[in-house]
Amino acid sequence: MKFTFTDKKVNLPKSVHNYAEKKVGKLDRYFKTEAEAKLVFSVEKDRNKVELTIRSGSTILRVAESTSDMFASIDAAVTSMERQLRKHKTRLEKRLRQGAFAPQPGAAAEEETSFVPEPEEGEYQVVRTKKFPLKPMTVDEAILQMDLLGHNFFAFKDEDGGAFAVVYRRNDGGYGLIEDEG
Repeated sequence: MKFTFTDKKVNLPKSVHNYAEKKVGKLDRYFKTEAEAKLVFSVEKDRNKVELTIRSGSTILRVAESTSDMFASIDAAVTSMERQLRKHKTRLEKRLRQGAFAPQPGAAAEEETSFVPEPEEGEYQVVRTKKFPLKPMTVDEAILQMDLLGHNFFAFKDEDGGAFAVVYRRNDGGYGLIEDEG
């Protein structure tokens, strides 16, 4: 696994990066191709935050955890990533690596996770379908429409290029825009 470390607003000792590399490296067994792990460390309001993004082929997985201790944040991020992998295990196993979720022979008991396994999920179930025309509009108009509807996202056709786009409300209070590359 390839690692990229970014420290935002904090200078961490090499031991923190080594600890993160050791912990996140254990997730490598889930991927058939060499995965790339990007870890962003930051301190916000006396909370140590770790953002973990793993890219393997076209699959991108992301988790963010914050605690009062950087090492605990790393542990929490790895646990959350493993929980996410296990939750979607049947779908991911088809895309990642066959047998990735089978118990490893001779695995030490202390390496096992402590959370209760989540029940198997079947296929995704669509419970509601809406159809509406994608009206060409500007990004500002789409944000206004989203706010008027009280939604967290809004899909529209960009007036400038005619491409499909989505605006969404971010956790920090700002807005995000997802555009089609084509």
